Amino acid sequence: MKAQSQPAVAVDKQALQPSAARRVYQDLRQQIIDMALLPGTRINEKDIAQTHGTSRTPVHEAVQRLADEGLIEIMPRVGTFVARIPLDTLEEAMLVRTALELAIAAKAAERADAPAILRLQDILKAQRYCAQQGDTRGFHQGDEAFHAALAEISGHPGVWPMVLQAKTQIDRYRRLTLPMPGRMEGVVDEHEAVVAAIANNDSNAATAAMRVHLDHVLPILEVTRTMRPEYFIAHLPTATPPR
Repeated sequence: MKAQSQPAVAVDKQALQPSAARRVYQDLRQQIIDMALLPGTRINEKDIAQTHGTSRTPVHEAVQRLADEGLIEIMPRVGTFVARIPLDTLEEAMLVRTALELAIAAKAAERADAPAILRLQDILKAQRYCAQQGDTRGFHQGDEAFHAALAEISGHPGVWPMVLQAKTQIDRYRRLTLPMPGRMEGVVDEHEAVVAAIANNDSNAATAAMRVHLDHVLPILEVTRTMRPEYFIAHLPTATPPR
């Protein structure tokens, strides 16, 4: 007896795509992190909806989600704006990030093999090129790739999303520092020291090199804050609910 063929299963391609709210959220969030949308910029939901070819409902959902993350400030009867960078969260975020990344560096040093080292070195070459070209966006993407790769090499890739969440406000601040003379080149030098220690399977040296790297993030905060005081605030204000 001939086997009956299975009926074809229809694939709803739209169902496989990110929702409109998620697409708007991802786009706005990236623009805020990249400082393409600067602190204090007014958010117009109608204009965003037109740009994304969607209704205002998904935009409103995305804006509310970003407000919950402290990236957008909603001021009743005043307007909606890209939030300024809250100074009180930066040190706390660095404490979290440092604890996680020191552990990752140590584990990566224990597990790294030759292909892993080549992978890290390729990322550093790309970062060095971006630094030479003054490409801050490409450099930042390379920085993300470097630290994500360390998490994978360590055998704990799930830690990287935790780091991303912790350093959201730090990334906005860091984007302001990258154009400073010698800043990108210095970061690559620090990354190379981490890779050298990992290549030697030296956990202690890898941890020490990572600490030196991360300890250089906040000390230039005062310089940056002096240059762009309008981008910073002591702490995120609590929105007053509408009456």
